[in-house]
Amino acid sequence: MTARTVGEVMTGDVVQARRTTPFKEVVRLLDHHRISGLPVVDADDKVLGVLSGSDLVRLQAHRDGSAPPPALTAGDVMSSPAITVHPEQTVPDAARLMERRGVERLPVVDEADRLIGIATRRDLLRVFLRADDDIRRQVTGDIVVGALGLPADAVLVSVRDGVVTLAGRVERRGQAPELLHAVWRLEGVVGVVNRLGLRAGDGAAPAPLARAGNP
Repeated sequence: MTARTVGEVMTGDVVQARRTTPFKEVVRLLDHHRISGLPVVDADDKVLGVLSGSDLVRLQAHRDGSAPPPALTAGDVMSSPAITVHPEQTVPDAARLMERRGVERLPVVDEADRLIGIATRRDLLRVFLRADDDIRRQVTGDIVVGALGLPADAVLVSVRDGVVTLAGRVERRGQAPELLHAVWRLEGVVGVVNRLGLRAGDGAAPAPLARAGNP
């Protein structure tokens, strides 16, 4: 079974701040883009920390009621070091990390730790929102019958908690990878279990396709 990666669900267009971004500009960015937090990066786009609305509220709660000084910057308020993930990490792993560390967003970084995206709770949870029956109907109707031209009963499709299990026999060996890849790309699918086999030809016994689905 495989699971979707962070890179597939992350938001690539990231609102960000620099360490020297003024406090008031950070507040304006959050309000303008209707977001609750953003990463703080250096000149090389490496993540220094994360600043959230909670950080701003906490800052104000510890003051005497006066406005923050004009010189206050994102670097003064951000939570550091940032908790980051890589795009190839799975959505379930990222969700567990988010829950364990009590954060609402995870900056996504490349091999050089440069910011390439951000994954929020909403991004991760969106994967799980679709009904299993809806996924099953689309796999059978749009992919098995529509795209591959197979009879509806050629592949038994079952879905539980977003995990699709495919069982049955395909006509040609190349159809199995095509089917797995197409199912994997559907919204709401978080894993694919491959129990497909190849129909026997010329009297030969059915040949199982043993490799687990990994589109």
